[in-house]
Amino acid sequence: MSFDTLPAPLLAALSARGYAQPTPVQAAVLQPEAAGRDLLVSAQTGSGKTVAYGLALAPELIGEAPRLPPAGAPLALVVAPTRELALQVKAELTWLFAPAGGRVVSCVGGMDPVAERRLLSQGTHIVVGTPGRLRDHLERGNLAPAALRAVVLDEADEMLDLGFKEELEAILEETPAERRTLMFSATVPRGIAALAKGYQRDALRIEVASEGGQHGDIDYRAAVVAPHEIERAVVNILRLEDARIAMVFCATRATVTRLQGNLSERGFSTVALSGELSQAERNRALQSLRDGRARVCVATDVAARGIDLPDLGLVIHAELPRDPETLLHRSGRTGRAGRKGVSVLLVPHTRRGLAQRLLGAARVTATWAPAPSAEAIRARDAERLSAQVVALAAEEPAEEDLAVAQALLADPALAEGGAQALAAALVRVLRAPLPAPEELTEFNDRPAVRDRRDATPRTAHDGAREAPPNREPGGQEGIWFRMDVGRNGNADPRWLLPFLCRRGHVTRQEIGRIRILGRETQFEVAPYAAARFAAAARRAEGEDAHIKVEPMQPVKGPPRLSRRPEAARAGAGRSDAGPRPAPKRRP
Repeated sequence: MSFDTLPAPLLAALSARGYAQPTPVQAAVLQPEAAGRDLLVSAQTGSGKTVAYGLALAPELIGEAPRLPPAGAPLALVVAPTRELALQVKAELTWLFAPAGGRVVSCVGGMDPVAERRLLSQGTHIVVGTPGRLRDHLERGNLAPAALRAVVLDEADEMLDLGFKEELEAILEETPAERRTLMFSATVPRGIAALAKGYQRDALRIEVASEGGQHGDIDYRAAVVAPHEIERAVVNILRLEDARIAMVFCATRATVTRLQGNLSERGFSTVALSGELSQAERNRALQSLRDGRARVCVATDVAARGIDLPDLGLVIHAELPRDPETLLHRSGRTGRAGRKGVSVLLVPHTRRGLAQRLLGAARVTATWAPAPSAEAIRARDAERLSAQVVALAAEEPAEEDLAVAQALLADPALAEGGAQALAAALVRVLRAPLPAPEELTEFNDRPAVRDRRDATPRTAHDGAREAPPNREPGGQEGIWFRMDVGRNGNADPRWLLPFLCRRGHVTRQEIGRIRILGRETQFEVAPYAAARFAAAARRAEGEDAHIKVEPMQPVKGPPRLSRRPEAARAGAGRSDAGPRPAPKRRP
């Protein structure tokens, strides 16, 4: 399939933009069986669908004529879920139809409705807008729908997610019954299928890629981190990848505000996008990303919908997406137009199972690896700085720069170090603006070996409740810890296990035997997780911070395998005679 069958003005526009061959979604809408029919298209974000439905509209707008007719009542209507997407669609359709004399007007929330009404009254061929503003113009009589030949619903699934079902139905009811209706959606859930059934006639179903499938230009990665080190991991990933533009997704406005402030404090040029911003503030934030004044955007899911940043090379999920569709929509901000992108999920170790199920449901294969360490970032910095210095040295120096260099070399203070001292000083100057990397807790991805039959704690003969031993292959025992709550404080494995997992940032599989004594509880931690547990236990927070947890022997990193401590053996030996009798109650 090629563009050869398109009208000459559109061919000229595509050629000027460097389009040689259609993308899969563009080829699909240009096939002969799609001509003149209603279409229900599922295609991934960033697959070229805006140009696709622009090309699909060409027969209704231009036909066999060399140019579009004079602008008057609109011939096509495009509905998009967000202001940013609507404005981007307007820009795309403007250049596509410019050689044919096309005029495109946008009607979006947050803009001056009086100015939009004036533009509509001056005549247009295509109107692009958001559901609420388009419905308002229809009800006020500013937008005349009688001449509409086609209606496009872009990102239809997102519009339903945002609660625009009533507005969409009101808009479609106002348009001519004989119109052509094109629906484009990343997924086709039940709501979209019902909308298509009610407002389309004999629609051709086009599925460009398997729904929820993995985008070939996106490299998915998953990094296991301690829950309290999420922001530090974001810092290290931003530093290691060094993307031209990066987007960090959070679940709430409060998290966006906090993370954006922390990243700015660390030296990143950062902007935030959330629902509380005005349209002017959003426009300024996006423009600062496009012109290079900012390189990191921290955003909520809703605020980032419809945003198209061509140089966006990195997406970080600081908080896990709520569902597979959100994962794909977030990640779809990168890897566009043939460019490669990276999507990194930060997975708290306590939610690894959830993350694996999420990736599986989205049909995405991710590479699991630890979050970048400070050492890895310093090594990458050395490579980049060396390349930067070599590139600078290869350039033809200006006369004033040569004069400064000669004066520096002649400076007695530099006589001993010479060129080496100057090179080191240059590297130090180049390194100074870089945010410092963060030290992170190391996580071992190796699962603990545990017999499925011993999945729940059991009661020992001495009355001390025990969980099954947690040993690595080879039979080595774990590292023993104690906490200052015992049987007298109602210690019980049912709440001890969740408490220890929260306190030490470990999983249940990394907690071994538990001995509940009178005034303390002793428990075993897998050797590879002991150093991490000890470090996290020292940083006690929350309502249980008063409970003291400490190792019964020195814990060093990397952790070493050790035998059970004497205190544990002594405690066990005191109870060998049998269970301790329950204390008698006083009358």
